Order: sequence, then C-alpha cells, then structure tokens
Amino acid sequence: MMKPWIKDYLDRQTQAVQSIDPAGVAAWSEILVEAQVSGRRIFVFGNGGSAANASHFATDLGKSASDSLGKRFKVMSLTDNCSWLTAIGNDYHYEDIFLEQLRNYAEPGDVAFALSVSGNSPNTLKATSWARDQGLQTVALVGARRGRLASLAQHVMVIDSEHYGQVEDAQMTVCHLLCYLFVEQVVTVERTES
Repeated sequence: MMKPWIKDYLDRQTQAVQSIDPAGVAAWSEILVEAQVSGRRIFVFGNGGSAANASHFATDLGKSASDSLGKRFKVMSLTDNCSWLTAIGNDYHYEDIFLEQLRNYAEPGDVAFALSVSGNSPNTLKATSWARDQGLQTVALVGARRGRLASLAQHVMVIDSEHYGQVEDAQMTVCHLLCYLFVEQVVTVERTES
C-alpha cells in the first residue's frame, strides 16, 4: 500500500516540476538582472510553506547569487520579522502584514515577488495590488488554481498542480533555478560603479 502511494506522489511531483516554464524562468532572471543593475529592491513574500520558500529564496539570492556575482542583490523576505508581522496583524489586520512593510520600503521600479499555492491569500493579493499601483514590477508564482493573484501580477508562472506540497516543492525549484543561473554563471551582470 505504501510503495504505490509513494511512487504515485513522486510521479505527480515530477509532473509539477515539469510544468515549470523554462522561458518564464529565463524572463524572470532578466527582471532580477534589471533590479540588481539599477539598484532596485526585491521583496519576496508568501504564507506557510510559501513563506518558508520566500525566506529560502531571499537567502540564496542575497548570499550565494550575490557572492558569485560580486555585486549584491537588495533582496528582503517580508516573512521574516516576527515582531513586525505580529504587530501589524494585531494592530491593523492580518491581510496587511506584507502591504505595511512595502509601504515602508518599496519604491517604483522595485520588484514584488509573491508565492502562493491558491493565489487567493488576502495578504498577498493586497500587497501585490498595492505594489502594482505604486509602479513596482509584480511577479507571482502560483498553483494551478491561479486565483486572483494571477490576474493582479504582471509576470505570472503557474505550477500545474493543486497539491500544496507539490506546488511548494516546485516553487523552490523555480527559486533555485533563478539563483543558480547566477551562482553557476549562466547569467552574468555587468558591474557598474555606484
């Protein structure tokens, strides 16, 4: 009983990963290059497993990719400051936890990168909508349900699965691809003096 379930799960995981659009990943790498060259910030956010992926992505882009390039990415996971998140959730509304941080830091031309399996989390929707209206580039990585997030963001990639674990694993594959394009020097960035 267990072995067939494991094989089936792995087969479905493989299908989810195979649904990643290589052209979309390449296009998103150009968004990151543009942000780095122009000194723009990249804000990453999501809930639950997507929050963990946002933190992981910010770590890999901020450290490993930056180390490889010799020029730092200005990247920040909006999921990492527990005191701020809980203060916003308590004093305002939980749906404002990402928006209020963006209001402190974001400027036109920055990048707002939302991760969501359902595409309908109120806090990701509110932050993405505000970011788009303020002139940020909006990027969304969603599951097959797409949700409202897919219609709000300017750049959308869909993982062809509704299974939370499989979409979150595929999200991390996309994030690792984006980082390792720089780490392995597939994509390089011209160094400019600031």
